[in-house]
Amino acid sequence: MSAKFGPAGNCDSFSKVHKSSAAAPRWIADFGLDCYEYQCGKGIHVGEDSARLVGCNARAAGITLSLHAPYFINLANPDPDSLQKTIGYITAACQVADWMGAGRVVIHSGALMRRPRREALDIAKKSLAEVIAACDGQGYGHIALCPETMGKINQLGDLDEVLELCTLDGRLVPCIDFGHLYARSLGADDGPEAFSRMLDRVEEILGPDRASRFHSHFSHIEFTPNGGEKRHRTFDDDGGYGPDWAPLAAEVARRGWGPTFICESAGTQAEDALAMKGIYRDCL
Repeated sequence: MSAKFGPAGNCDSFSKVHKSSAAAPRWIADFGLDCYEYQCGKGIHVGEDSARLVGCNARAAGITLSLHAPYFINLANPDPDSLQKTIGYITAACQVADWMGAGRVVIHSGALMRRPRREALDIAKKSLAEVIAACDGQGYGHIALCPETMGKINQLGDLDEVLELCTLDGRLVPCIDFGHLYARSLGADDGPEAFSRMLDRVEEILGPDRASRFHSHFSHIEFTPNGGEKRHRTFDDDGGYGPDWAPLAAEVARRGWGPTFICESAGTQAEDALAMKGIYRDCL
């Protein structure tokens, strides 16, 4: 297996010459990348014709698609009306993913809302079970939902919490955002030992097959001592922002795993994804 690399949404250099995301798959392939995560973080605002065109162009270019569901999903909110909204957001995202032929939909885990972490996680597990049932009922069982590790300390979604969510169903794939984990750990989750420990944990909980094909977001992140994630940075930003990609690339290559790495750098996500791919290939 070999890892895949691509951008989250459209980088600045793409947007300077193209107005439509329909052009993104061919541009990404010509740039030397393998995948593309379509962004619906601010809501589902793409129609069927546009979605199908992106998918058609991705298949022609050999680009693997995933989709990011709306940011405002909160699995940890026990309010019944909120749960119905969450189900609606996620099934709408799956509808677009189905039109595109995207195999994975990334979803946020949620906020603690001043609850103990254990209580919030138990609520999220119940909510996610209902989400899965709704997706199956609407014919989206072939699309993998990817609960994401979150960057702010007061959010649900450290690595163990996301892995526990993923034990609910064998189709769930963790979206491990190493920048988020770095930020919420205030820089501790970085370097060879930390990455080896984290990947060991994924394999321990999910088994070698699911662990080897995890989904991932990666970027350098600025954090604050009290809150965690502040903002995404680029690889060229001065200031010593982490985490360090090279030891993670080496560890993934050593294991022979084939995850998907989506770069979320602020405006240079395609360029930084290509740099990530180059370093990884040097490690093989």
